[in-house]
Amino acid sequence: MVFQFFVILVFAILAFQLIVFRIIEPAYVLAFKKPLFLHAYPLLKKLNSEQKAILEHNFPFYNRLNLKRKKYFEHRVKEFLSKYEFVGKDIAITPLMQILIAGTYVMLTFGFRKYLIELFSRIVIYPSSYYSSSNDAYHKGEFNPRMKSIVFSWEDFVLGHETSNDNINLGLHEFAHALHFHCLKSNDPSAVIFYDEFNKSMNYYKDDSLNAELRSNGYFRLYAYQNQFEFLAVILEHFFETPAIFKKQHPELFKIIVKMINFEEKV
Repeated sequence: MVFQFFVILVFAILAFQLIVFRIIEPAYVLAFKKPLFLHAYPLLKKLNSEQKAILEHNFPFYNRLNLKRKKYFEHRVKEFLSKYEFVGKDIAITPLMQILIAGTYVMLTFGFRKYLIELFSRIVIYPSSYYSSSNDAYHKGEFNPRMKSIVFSWEDFVLGHETSNDNINLGLHEFAHALHFHCLKSNDPSAVIFYDEFNKSMNYYKDDSLNAELRSNGYFRLYAYQNQFEFLAVILEHFFETPAIFKKQHPELFKIIVKMINFEEKV
């Protein structure tokens, strides 16, 4: 009798999941351009006191969250640290490095339900700019899908993180590249929404009149116009660093980015 009840319960749960994820959520995504839910964790993982203190002292984004969302943010940082390997090249990996890098990624993906992606498996850190054999040049950072790596110059990562109003943030920039590639290939709701809104944002890159308007305004640095990948990475840097200015100067593009990453702070 108990076994029969258990079997019925399992089938009921599977049927419920099928209805939610195959019928209800696609309709919800189509109507509202966001996943049906974001945070559903059987057990919230916690940071230790040192890790939490680093967040509190270095992430205004985290400090502006309410208590419940802070716990979600901490859980995601902990999951990031568990999933990805940190490798130091002539530099020792410290808790500060791990939390600043993980926190930057979690901030970028906080509006995603599936936020941990498979396109990279390790974070490689150099003390400063490093030589890359991929193009025989010195780099400050890169996303290398072939090596499944995100690579940072720690000196430049810290500069981008600490200078919060120049719209240059190496961590956001390289993680944006990885997220972009992920969303080109994935069919989970967050990725689908990201890709759809990305295509809308490309009008500002491809349309001559819209592109000329952006260039004449001068808000986005010229590097944004190198290609579509750099365009996205640069506008995401601006979105997080100077959102009030972004919203005022380019309100329609700002709305697209809000939908793209499913997150907007009050500015």
